[in-house]
Amino acid sequence: MKKVGIVMGSDSDLPIVEKAIDVLKTFSIPFEVHVYSAHRTPEEAKTFAASARENGFGVLIAAAGMAAHLAGAIAANTTLPVIGIPCKSTNLDGIDALLSTVQMPSGIPVATVAINGGANAALLSAEILALQDSALAEKLIAKRKADAEKVLEKDQAIAEKYNTNY
Repeated sequence: MKKVGIVMGSDSDLPIVEKAIDVLKTFSIPFEVHVYSAHRTPEEAKTFAASARENGFGVLIAAAGMAAHLAGAIAANTTLPVIGIPCKSTNLDGIDALLSTVQMPSGIPVATVAINGGANAALLSAEILALQDSALAEKLIAKRKADAEKVLEKDQAIAEKYNTNY
């Protein structure tokens, strides 16, 4: 199975990245995690992205806040799918990171999840990898079914408590 590469612009993004890590572990998807900054370590970020395919990666996730150029810098140096996680900051609550991540120029796509959306970034990575891995696809189907069952159990409990015939 291909690996997922996770790059964060700062170790302060680790709480969001850990949500992605937890999901990848749930699906037994191999991954690597690195701290590379689009601004402070651009050569390392470029080298990582440019060599990712040869190093066994199938999807890359880039988490960054504020200017959030990391996902775009990664995407500029690979043709692998890149998923950006805009991270919430104290200044603009992550809206700045969201706009920086989602507003990529034509020709350099970055899939973007919600602000602090680490879990969804990992799930999207799993879906991409599942295109070539039927066992992983089955695990995703099972998760969706389990998630639906949890919602229906909650619906039943609420209905039993509040739906009455007066």
